[in-house]
Amino acid sequence: MSEVAVLQLMGLCVVGTGILILLFLKAVFVRVLGFVIIMLGIFTLIALGVPQMASLPPAVETFDIASVKTPDDLASIGQKIFFSKGQCALCHSIGPSESARCPELAGIGAKLAPEFIYESLTQPQAYVYLDFRHDGLPEEYPARMPHINKNPIALSEQEIYSVIAFLQKMSGEPISIKVEDVLNIDVGEMKVASLVGHGGN
Repeated sequence: MSEVAVLQLMGLCVVGTGILILLFLKAVFVRVLGFVIIMLGIFTLIALGVPQMASLPPAVETFDIASVKTPDDLASIGQKIFFSKGQCALCHSIGPSESARCPELAGIGAKLAPEFIYESLTQPQAYVYLDFRHDGLPEEYPARMPHINKNPIALSEQEIYSVIAFLQKMSGEPISIKVEDVLNIDVGEMKVASLVGHGGN
């Protein structure tokens, strides 16, 4: 018998006890107590009747290197990583948002060179953005960007470049990350300069 079934049986016993008290005992206080017991048993049964769902972490997106044929494929994988494994959307919005804890990213691929975006992701404190969305002097954003190439996020080089491709595509820019170079990344040796198109953005 499952744990939920045992609890439901106990709830029925509690309701039955309350009904017996109401039927056979005449003392007012005891009858009120019996009514309370019945209500508690009914609420317990209703709560146990709600389908139980396990709370699991989101499924990990895998980087299927064999499926990447075009820059758009790379950007599509980057979008999945942005909203899942990369955890970017926890702090960054795409478009203006008063609740954003970090700079919003609409058009960021058109404003910044891929080399700068790469540095911002892997060395986030090299340049600190200021928040001008209020009166008075600008302030640093309250949340500090984690190094996404290190734990706990730990994106691979291929995943980082696919996120950059997504940011460029989202901004309406041509994707300058070269697919063939991303496919041939030897982690630790490949530099961003060799992955972007001539001149970058």
